[in-house]
Amino acid sequence: MRRRLAPVLLLPLALALAACSGTSSATSSTGGGGRTDGKGSLTLAVGDQRGGSEAVLRAAGELDDLPYRIKWSTFTSGPPLLEAVNAKAVDIGAVGNTPPVFAAGAGSRISVVAAAHGTARGEAIVVPKDSGLRRTADLKGRSVAVAQGSSAHYQLVASLRKAGLTLKDVDVTYLQPADALAAFTGGTVDAWAVWDPYTSQVLRGGKARVLTDGEGLVNGLSFQVAAPGALKDKKKAAAVGDYLRRLRKAQDWVFRHPEAWAKVWSKDTGLPYEVALDAVKRTHGTRVPVAVDRAAVASEQAIVDTFAELKLIPRRVDFADFADDRFNGSLPPSTTKPRTYPRTPEES
Repeated sequence: MRRRLAPVLLLPLALALAACSGTSSATSSTGGGGRTDGKGSLTLAVGDQRGGSEAVLRAAGELDDLPYRIKWSTFTSGPPLLEAVNAKAVDIGAVGNTPPVFAAGAGSRISVVAAAHGTARGEAIVVPKDSGLRRTADLKGRSVAVAQGSSAHYQLVASLRKAGLTLKDVDVTYLQPADALAAFTGGTVDAWAVWDPYTSQVLRGGKARVLTDGEGLVNGLSFQVAAPGALKDKKKAAAVGDYLRRLRKAQDWVFRHPEAWAKVWSKDTGLPYEVALDAVKRTHGTRVPVAVDRAAVASEQAIVDTFAELKLIPRRVDFADFADDRFNGSLPPSTTKPRTYPRTPEES
């Protein structure tokens, strides 16, 4: 069976959204860009990815009247962004739930200062639409593609565990998204554990369906991670607090204007508009700003423990040592339910 899902789409996707991955792809690089917004003598160095914080803040009008400067640096994934945070080249940046685990396990100097909770429907194991696999237990003895150390990797482990299986019960093929898509569409793997917008891409293509997703299994959290040294500077810490407030307002704007944000996101990343809108409604628009609290730390600790047991991080660490709750304010608990939209036709 030949499934025509244009692989070329993965180039902009990889540049935009590899933050979910716990490992760098071959194209990962250090920061680039360097555009500056705002005015004043204080400069906040912000690590970003294409279609990320800068794009959403600009679309929501939250970069207007900045009383400080933001110097943007663009990264291809979360791991090199956190390397820059550790090196004090970046003051703060956005990543998914897995890169902080790898950074913490490697002994990096990072502080998780903000969180958002979204649905985990985009964290999915997909199979060809005509596949005979109907439940997770059916994966026993089958081949599954996944990016090693990614959020999808953890979702795969958790899904197998729920079905009474382990990674040893399946034939795991570690592939970055571009190679995984080729393997999946070419029929050389039986399933693909992946995250949005790749999930939305293959579902929109009409040749795949969701076998299981991360709802109830993974925490659905994403984070803002800062350099501890930047937080010791009172003026810079105040700028970080203002920046986080603007991001929260921008996230509210995204939820209220999914079509407008999908157009911006599509233009900024090269995503087809329909795929972008699906990913917004399935995952990215559902995020609610929440507190960095004990529940968030505990859920990240579970990821730490899992990857330490699998020997994918050098050592087990106490994730609480890398969390900073000073910006929580009156934010709701990290367990607050995400926002939701009606399910897409592909999911029905």
